[in-house]
Formats: sequence, structure tokens, C-alpha cells
Amino acid sequence: MTGTPVPPPGLWCPIVIVVPPLIRSMSTSQSAAAVTDKADAYTDARRRIDALLEGETDWVAGMATVACELHHSFDHYDWTGFYRAVSDDHLIVGPYQGPHGCLHIDFDRGVCGAAARTRETQLWPDVSDAPDHIACQSSTQSEVVVPVTTPDDRLLAVLDVDSDTLGAFDETDREHLESLCQSLGEQFGEQ
Repeated sequence: MTGTPVPPPGLWCPIVIVVPPLIRSMSTSQSAAAVTDKADAYTDARRRIDALLEGETDWVAGMATVACELHHSFDHYDWTGFYRAVSDDHLIVGPYQGPHGCLHIDFDRGVCGAAARTRETQLWPDVSDAPDHIACQSSTQSEVVVPVTTPDDRLLAVLDVDSDTLGAFDETDREHLESLCQSLGEQFGEQ
């Protein structure tokens, strides 16, 4: 009989695993660029969100999970959450991460209201340029708000992300957040 000998029953056989030292072939700038690449970070966050929401049918649990995962995936996310559409002209705060948000927002006010009213993403690298911006937090300097709609265009909520950093959001944020919100609308559209 060939192969690795098997110890008799009752004998302890230690296993030794040799781990090679970490190879540091990338320069510090390459490593930092790889870690901070926004698109890769969104891809990783999306993979986690999709796994966590697989089979989930509760919309509140879905919103809470998304807010938590996004907020803890990006250093520039200072307020991350949802405003739920409770009527044809009014939003109420839903699950979020960060300091207190506004509790109620009408569709005719602010960046969140504009996203709800137009069903279009609102991307403001500098919120001081946004007409009728509602300062739920005086520290907010940039904001992106994405509507979550069902396939038949019924508004479920808006995903609102605020940053205390000027110019924190760009087309990469828009692209990935719109894709996520489209999937949420499809998954939770029966709510």
C-alpha cells in the first residue's frame, strides 16, 4: 500500500502548515491605488449586498442592509440611507447610517425631493450649487441621491448618500448606485 501512512486510532497526529512570508512586490502607491479604487470597492460592496439579500423579501431589512454595507465600505460616506415614498408627494426617513437625518421631505424640496419627483439621479459634487438644498447636516458638502423604482416606475424610496467632503461623488458613484437601486426596485417591487 502506498501513500501517506495513517496513524492508528487514538493517536494524535499534528499537522504543520507552513505559510510563506508576505510578498511585497507592489510599491506603496500601487497598493494604495488598488485599495482605494472606487469601482473595485463598489464591486466588492455589491457582491456582499447581493449575497446578504439573496432570497430576502422584507423591504425594510433590505434597506437596512444596503445602508449598512455601503456606509461601512466607503470613507467618504458620512450619511447613507433611504427616504421611503409614503405618498405621491412625501418622503419619510427609512433605515440609515450616520447622524440624524431629516424626518420628512416633500417632493418639491431639496435634492431628495428632486430625485423623487423626477425619478432621476441627483449628483451634486457641491451642494451649495443645488437649488433648494435642505441641510439636514450643516457639514454636508456633496450628495448623490438615486431613486429606487419598480419596473413599472412606482417609487419605493430614494437612496441618499451625503459626504462632508467637497467633490466626493462622481460618475462612478452614479453608475454603481443606479445599478444597485435598479436591482432593489426589481427585488422589492411587490412591497
